[in-house]
Amino acid sequence: MSGMDKPLVICTTLLIERSPQALPLGAACVASALKHDPLTADLCDVHLIPFCAEDADYSAHASSTEEAGAFIADSLLKASAPAIVLFSVFVWNRPVLEVAARVLRSQGIICIAGGPEVTAAPESFTDFDYTVSGEGELSVPHLVAELLSAPEALKADDASAAGETAGSGVPRHIPRTPCMDLSSLSSPYLDGTLDPSDYDGALWELARGCPFKCSYCFESKGEKTVRAFPMKRIEAELDLFAKKNVPQVFVLDPTYNADKNRALALLDLIARKTPDTFYYFEARAEFIDAKLAKGFTRIPCALQIGLQSADENVLRLVNRPFNRKQFTRSMSILNEAGVTFGLDLIYGLPSETYKGFKAGVDFAISQYPNNLEIFCLSVLPGTDLYERADELKLTYEKKPPYHIIHTDKMSEADIEKARALADACSTFYNDGCAVPWFNIVLDTLKMRASDFFERFADWRAHALKADNALSADCTSQKQIEELQLSFVTGLLKEKHADRFIRIVTDLIRFNGAVARNTATGAHEKVHLSYPAEYLESEWMFNLDYFVKNVKPEADTVTI
Repeated sequence: MSGMDKPLVICTTLLIERSPQALPLGAACVASALKHDPLTADLCDVHLIPFCAEDADYSAHASSTEEAGAFIADSLLKASAPAIVLFSVFVWNRPVLEVAARVLRSQGIICIAGGPEVTAAPESFTDFDYTVSGEGELSVPHLVAELLSAPEALKADDASAAGETAGSGVPRHIPRTPCMDLSSLSSPYLDGTLDPSDYDGALWELARGCPFKCSYCFESKGEKTVRAFPMKRIEAELDLFAKKNVPQVFVLDPTYNADKNRALALLDLIARKTPDTFYYFEARAEFIDAKLAKGFTRIPCALQIGLQSADENVLRLVNRPFNRKQFTRSMSILNEAGVTFGLDLIYGLPSETYKGFKAGVDFAISQYPNNLEIFCLSVLPGTDLYERADELKLTYEKKPPYHIIHTDKMSEADIEKARALADACSTFYNDGCAVPWFNIVLDTLKMRASDFFERFADWRAHALKADNALSADCTSQKQIEELQLSFVTGLLKEKHADRFIRIVTDLIRFNGAVARNTATGAHEKVHLSYPAEYLESEWMFNLDYFVKNVKPEADTVTI
């Protein structure tokens, strides 16, 4: 069969943004497998065609889910004449891809869906001809070969006929295959299926599986083993990243440091081959010690650590072990070593009150994380939490993203307050790069972090209505800095602590300029009320002592 005669198979997905975190790795892995599997290598042409919500063409046609799905289907039909389209489905893109599949099936095109939610709850997917659970690199080539060897399966000319190929209009489900030997898989980076240069970085798999089975995660029903990719492949991918000068790599492993010795060996390899690339890792706090922390300091990197809640009883209900003392000790080790790390929290967990959630925010901020990401609980179909939702008294959305509506401990009003607090934290603390001075200001104000964020959320909502100079779309760090200064100054005046305004203003302006310089390299002059040398000294940890013993002295510094 000549290349002109080969049927076309398209692997596609819809990305939330064009970035290393969101690149189409799952679809690319399946496309790569189809190119190399003996069953399909010479049987079909394979194209990877992802879509992105940030692209101008997509956003121009995405005023509704129906229009967005129709745009994807029409784009695939105009670009080529596929025999089969494979969809990589996630919670957030599912509605749009279901519409695209319906349109394509009406044109007689076979549509196959795979992904975490398909794996967990295949029975809920009725808009596709086939659903595939688990790793698709083995099962999809077998299915595609079967379909292409039965030409009548590709001649359906309407949705119902296409559905019949999967059996009486109901999608045929391809169950999870046994765990694959990862050494047998081709790399979508090494064979050119995926170019990290297109996404300004890479999403990188070093292993598959997770040793933990948190009830809210798809992995709660997954394999209970962790399988590592061979070092030969990892080294070759690192060589490629070095050759292409990849600026950043997001490591996909849910627990990078599950095997400390392997983690250290990989850090050594990364340091030798790509010393200038910035890496992001997901890590577990209980596996961090001084030796591992030192290993992370060998490369430019940041860790993201799942705290989720600071209540051991709450975490026990979702099958997530937690020891507060051990966690605090691990964070101290990272801080002492100078390792950048962020923390995650979830609101709406079973049995947690709004007061308990706020206590988790306070605990998290006390660890000096570089960022604090706060998420609404999603009760994902197919997870252990989903199966126990009634028992745990969880009320949640029945459609993606399956967010919690209320629990027996948190009302809908509480959930809304938690959402507002999370947004305030994201703006003020994360986007505002407040970590160097935030706890110092909290101590000066004698406030808890959660109360501070609540106040900021309320203040900003009222300030936006009263002051046209304040923008609702504060996206730059410089814009957020003005909000920070205005809000904190107001709090200091409210507490009759005007004597701190000049030094707090210096702290915010100086560290803001440092953050912008780090991010962009741009030089910036900062006018200060105190000598700049004081702003990075231990004196800053007690502003009351500082203002009593240091006289203002104007200074201008270039960052």
